[in-house]
Amino acid sequence: MSRIGKNPIALPAGVEVKIGEEQITVKGPLGTLATASHPAVKVAVEGQEVVCSKVDSAANGAAMWGTMRANLNNMVNGVSKGFEKKLQLVGVGYRAQAQGDTLNLTLGFSHPVAHKMPAGIKVETPTQTEILIKGIDRQLVGQVAAEVRAYRKPEPYKGKGVRYADEVVVIKETKKK
Repeated sequence: MSRIGKNPIALPAGVEVKIGEEQITVKGPLGTLATASHPAVKVAVEGQEVVCSKVDSAANGAAMWGTMRANLNNMVNGVSKGFEKKLQLVGVGYRAQAQGDTLNLTLGFSHPVAHKMPAGIKVETPTQTEILIKGIDRQLVGQVAAEVRAYRKPEPYKGKGVRYADEVVVIKETKKK
């Protein structure tokens, strides 16, 4: 069984953690994130570290211990460095263009696709076939990237579609006569 919850979270310079009754707030140079505290996990700030410990009387304390620590670590990394997902468009005529908080996609449909970005997410298109999704909330960055990818998933015969930059699409062999 993993004991990731035992590891303390080091706080970089400029990051501040406030622990309230029902909410934990992490403030840093890139912004502020908040999450609900779980009654089965006790969170404390000791110097320049955040320490999580499970409450022995709680039934699901062991399960939530590592989860809470991982979520807090992602929040600390998000407000200090930020997260980004890179997508690639593969296919003839597939293009992307960022205009403010809207991502305009041409993916071979009879109509263009306009995806509005939620608050806290920035989108960039360094080239017409690359999309960079940036933000401080790791879960939200991943969710937006998955939604954009879902418009046209990579298909297994030609590999056309929207894929993550590090994704490997296994190409199937075509039917033989």
